[in-house]
Amino acid sequence: MTKELRWRIITLQVVMVIIFGFGAGMAYWGYTFNNDQIKNQLAPQQIFFPKDISDVPQPEQNALAPYVGQQVLNGEQAHIFAENYLGLHLRELADGKVYSQLSTEARTEKDPVAKAKKEGLVQTAFRGETLKGMLNQAWAFSIFGSMAMYASFGLAVVALIVFAALIFELFFAHKPVEESVRANMIVARTS
Repeated sequence: MTKELRWRIITLQVVMVIIFGFGAGMAYWGYTFNNDQIKNQLAPQQIFFPKDISDVPQPEQNALAPYVGQQVLNGEQAHIFAENYLGLHLRELADGKVYSQLSTEARTEKDPVAKAKKEGLVQTAFRGETLKGMLNQAWAFSIFGSMAMYASFGLAVVALIVFAALIFELFFAHKPVEESVRANMIVARTS
């Protein structure tokens, strides 16, 4: 290995450490930014898990049990609340029908009293499905935040490996001998 090649390798290693280190920092920033935004959006909503879940059927009760009485502040909590609490109540409220089915029934209803009742149910279902969708969106963003966290760890590990290779190259690797010195040594041996 020539001296020029060695310095090219060292320069490449320095550049890689900087790039991977910067990438790790940015990915970790993305993770913390994402989680902070989710918490900042959920906290003012004051959504709490119920304190008593004895009347909640299985398997929803098992899903809700670890969060009893807690405020919904992160993506995982938002998903559990949306699917196992809101989802349960929406299914019970509408006999398993979704908003579009309820809306169609309300529009086609001829009896004014029944129509008013169905329209009230449609509004409740719409609001519940909207909240459920928003909470699940917070959960989806938290998944991206988790991926950013893992990416930051992976990039940091790669940066450390390249940095270790750089340290080895600078302080422990066999230094290249200049070509002119080698030529003189070969000439000296042959004489």
